[in-house]
Amino acid sequence: MQRLFAICWLTWKAALRFRLFLVIAALLLVSVVALPLIVKDDGTAQGFTQILLTYTLSVITGLLGLSTLWLSCGTLARDIEECQIQVVATKPIARWQIWLGKWLGIMSLNAALLALSGACVYGLLYWRAARLPAAEQKVLHEQVLIARGSAKPVNLDADIDAQTRSILRQRLASNPELANSADLPEVLKQIRGLVVAGRQVVPPGYSRTWQIDLGFARNFLRDKPLQLRVKFNAAQKSVSGTFLALWQVGEPNVTPIWQTPEPESLAPDTFHEFQIPPNLFNSQGVLTVLFVNPNDTALVFPLDDGMEVLYPEGGFALNFARGLGIIFCWMGFLAALGLMAASFLSFPAARCPRRWRRARS
Repeated sequence: MQRLFAICWLTWKAALRFRLFLVIAALLLVSVVALPLIVKDDGTAQGFTQILLTYTLSVITGLLGLSTLWLSCGTLARDIEECQIQVVATKPIARWQIWLGKWLGIMSLNAALLALSGACVYGLLYWRAARLPAAEQKVLHEQVLIARGSAKPVNLDADIDAQTRSILRQRLASNPELANSADLPEVLKQIRGLVVAGRQVVPPGYSRTWQIDLGFARNFLRDKPLQLRVKFNAAQKSVSGTFLALWQVGEPNVTPIWQTPEPESLAPDTFHEFQIPPNLFNSQGVLTVLFVNPNDTALVFPLDDGMEVLYPEGGFALNFARGLGIIFCWMGFLAALGLMAASFLSFPAARCPRRWRRARS
C-alpha cells in the first residue's frame, strides 16, 4: 500500500503542477453557481428541481470526464516521454502497482472535485428552494426531494406462456397438419400476441384490476400516502386528445376504499402520477387497483409500465449521493480507459537517452 500511495501522491503533484485541479475546480464552481441563475424554470417545484439538477450534473459529468481522460492519458504518457517512468520502474515496485497507483490518484482527485461540486449543488438547491412559494415548497419536500421505491404488478409471463400453449394445443387438435408445418413458429407468435393484447386491452364499459404486492415495504408504509403512476395507449384518437378514467383503490370489505369523485381526463402515451390515501393495502401488503373505462374506445395498459405504485423510500440526500456515486463510477471507467490507452500507445514510442539504457542494462 505504501508503494501505491507514493504513486498516488506523485499523480496529485503532477495534477497540481499542471494546475489541472485548480482549473477544473474553478470551472465546476462557476458552472454550478452560474447555470441555475441563467436558466429559468417554470416556477413549479418539479420544474425547478429538474432544471437545476439536469444542467448542473450534466456539466459536472462533462468537465470531470474530459479532465479524467486528459489526465489519465497525459500523466502516464508524459512520464514515458520524459523518461521519468524508468526512474520509477527501477525501484522495487511492480508495473501493475504503478498503473493502479496512478488510477487511485486520478480517482482521489475526482472524488475531491465531485464532493466539492456536489456539496455546492446540494446547498444551492435548498437555498433556491427557500424562494419558492409555500405551496410549491410543500410539494418539493413531500413529492420531489424524496427517494421513491416502486412496486409493479406480478409478472404475467408464466400465465401468458401457459395460455399460449393451451390455445396452441387446441389448434393442433383441430388441425394436426399444423404440427409439421413451417408456419408453426409464426402461429405461436401470433397466439402469444393475441394473449398479451387480451391482458392489456380494456374495452369500452369494461374494467381491469391490478394486484400489486408491496413486499417488505408494507412494514414502513402505514399512514403514508402512496402514488400511482399510470400510462395507457388508445385504439383511436379523441377530439379533445384526452380520455376519461375512473379509479378505485382498495379491497372491498377488507380495506378502506378510495375512488375518484368524478372521471379524470388523461392524455394517452404519457405517464400520469396522482396521490392516493394511506392504508389502502391489506395485511399481506397487496394493493388492489381497479380501472373502469367509460370511453367509446378501448384503452391499452402496457404490461411492463402501464401500472406502478410509488412509495417513499428515503430522503433526497441519499438519492443525490447515489447519483454522484454513479458519476464517480463512470469516471473510474474513463480513468482506466485513458491509462490503458497511454500504456499501450506510449511505451513502444518511448525513447530514452543512452545513459538510461546503459543503466538499465
